[in-house]
Amino acid sequence: MSDAATVLAGLWQAAGCAPEALERLSLTGRDPILPGRFKVGTAALASIGASALAVAECWRLRTGRAQPVSVEIRAAAAAFRSERYLRVDGQPPADPWSPLSGFYRAGDGRWMQLHCNFPHHRDGVLRVLGCEASREAVGAAILRWQAATLEDALAEAGMCAGMVRSAEEWAAHPQARAVASLPLLEIVRIGDSPPEPCGDGLRPLSGLRVLDLTRVIAGPVCGRTLAAHGAEVMLVTAGHLPSIPLLVMDTGRGKLSAALDLRRAEEAGRLRRLIREADVFCQGYRPGALDGHGFSPEEVAALRPGIVYVTLSAYGQAGPWRGRRGFDSLVQSVSGIAHDGGVAAGIEGPRPLPAQALDHATGYLAAFGAMVALFRRAREGGSYLVRLSLARTGRWIDGLGRVDGALARDLRPEDVADLMEPSDTPFGLMQAVAPAEHLAETPARWARPAVPLGTHEPAWPR
Repeated sequence: MSDAATVLAGLWQAAGCAPEALERLSLTGRDPILPGRFKVGTAALASIGASALAVAECWRLRTGRAQPVSVEIRAAAAAFRSERYLRVDGQPPADPWSPLSGFYRAGDGRWMQLHCNFPHHRDGVLRVLGCEASREAVGAAILRWQAATLEDALAEAGMCAGMVRSAEEWAAHPQARAVASLPLLEIVRIGDSPPEPCGDGLRPLSGLRVLDLTRVIAGPVCGRTLAAHGAEVMLVTAGHLPSIPLLVMDTGRGKLSAALDLRRAEEAGRLRRLIREADVFCQGYRPGALDGHGFSPEEVAALRPGIVYVTLSAYGQAGPWRGRRGFDSLVQSVSGIAHDGGVAAGIEGPRPLPAQALDHATGYLAAFGAMVALFRRAREGGSYLVRLSLARTGRWIDGLGRVDGALARDLRPEDVADLMEPSDTPFGLMQAVAPAEHLAETPARWARPAVPLGTHEPAWPR
């Protein structure tokens, strides 16, 4: 059994899924597939494979027909970097990375990472630093701070930044200990309801309705994955929330896109009406952030008994950092991954993973967890809470071990040209990475093109 197959079997068995299904899965290839010592290819194969095998189980539970499932490592690695390969009318979309984002030396010699890709995060960082918006001015301002003090000051201001730590430093941190106490994928029954079928229709997830209240990569990948197998996925955002056009295009495939401002009572009421007819509610806000709007797991389960409530966060629901904002690259920095990457590369300074692997893995694992909860609902009824975090996924990837021997060269766009598929969209002719998973009877595909945010009315199609 390959490394990835062993890892996937552990995920599958921990979730209480039927062990005989593993006999119908084929994972091919092994690390290294991307540059670096971390086993990103293994993580991609295992997480994509788990979600794909769960799709096949949904189909078998409804129809009685089992089908082989396969994933190949080059396709999985490309899917883990889908946003890097996307082209519109032959050109890459605008780079979402802010000139102010990245690594800086603090006054104590430690490395700090700033994440300023949203305008309000950039402006908030500049207010704390008291400087103008240039890398030179930001660098000079950070030199006046101790890294840990600045990390806390920016977090207190609600900004996104982190001090680069070694793995040993992170392991001693109270948040790391809290993360270590959490399961990779937590599925908790939070209410009672009668059993319901796991979809209904010509595709494995046909008949299932998913509300996707997420942005950036991890949560949107969860919704995109469910849409690829027939679920009716509605992305819900609002005009005042910032977005990254590249990611809207890449992760919006297969989805409806509606706009609702939950600060307005009437629009929050429209979301409640959508929830009453939904099967899955996925959100990526900080733990407790939606509670004030009346959309806590318990409140959503009361609105719709039988709902599967999926929540993703940066640092998990426990520990002193549970309320901190964060992104994949920041979690890599604070948790030792970026530090270890720099050491392995023989450079002075941090080096992140060659993919937003924490994001993508968390997204596929969230889709897997949602389907496992739907299995349980079909068998015994109930409403379920599914919880994941980028920090816990990072711990999982770190635990996969390291690549020995020569490092792989990078996968360039021309190396994955055969894995791309075209679609006509309102943005133009889009070339994007096709689904990595192959299901023999029910192939993955997106029935809708990506569309601009707020294109559709907030109502389920009839």
